[in-house]
Amino acid sequence: MSLFGSSRLLLSEFNNLRCALLALLGLQVAAAWADSGLTDTPFEIIAERNRPADHFTQGLFFDGARWWESSGLYGRSWIAEYTDPTANPLRRKWLAEDRFAEGLTVLGNKVYLLTYRAGELLLFRREDLTPLGVRHYAGEGWGLTSDGRDLIMSNGSDELTFRDPQTFAIKRRLKVRGGGRQWSQLNELEFARGLIWANIWQDTRIIAIDPQTGLVRAQLDISALAPPSRHPDVVANGIAWDEQRKGLWITGKFWPKLYLIRPKQLDFAQGDSDVSPARD
Repeated sequence: MSLFGSSRLLLSEFNNLRCALLALLGLQVAAAWADSGLTDTPFEIIAERNRPADHFTQGLFFDGARWWESSGLYGRSWIAEYTDPTANPLRRKWLAEDRFAEGLTVLGNKVYLLTYRAGELLLFRREDLTPLGVRHYAGEGWGLTSDGRDLIMSNGSDELTFRDPQTFAIKRRLKVRGGGRQWSQLNELEFARGLIWANIWQDTRIIAIDPQTGLVRAQLDISALAPPSRHPDVVANGIAWDEQRKGLWITGKFWPKLYLIRPKQLDFAQGDSDVSPARD
């Protein structure tokens, strides 16, 4: 072999080694970041609204003009549509006494509603909540959202499933991880700003999850907004994205208020400049 050929071989081996080292370093950095503890992301309160305090809120969705909400408990479960969440609903559908309403989302012309242990996804027409059918799944249903293409479901574990909107078949699974702790009890979900936002059952934190890697990117501590109560069911649950005002509406089970909050990181600062902190 010529000297020139040997040099080319050495250069090729050096480049391969460099690529391998850079890849290893990248994995180490990612692992260190994933295992690091999270600090609370600050947020501002943009608005707040009073509402009835008898809602066992499981799912919440806002399209800029109308609201959809689901309320749980056996014998008391319903799904409702509002133009004003402080007033009576435009329409409400009560579930059978042996059905426990869980998370909901709206995609296209359909409203999708999970049930707790019945293994049923209930479909309704968006326009008037006319029932459209049922899809079935194994295990428990907790939270539901959509990235505009797939439905994303939680079941109280540390895993989210991406599902086909037509069949509800699982397309892929996503394990939530990072932030220096093990995650579980993932509940109500909302997709906003390219991230999956999740309530944690019996916790006042909302976490933001990368939909590709499952890494927790941020957490919000909303304990200061929780009503004073020692009742175990009065917990944070309910997240709805407000596209116009660039914020998250949040509430909880038996909470007497809705709050519109805007995180001060994760590009939320690009919200409308004419929206100032206020109460309405």
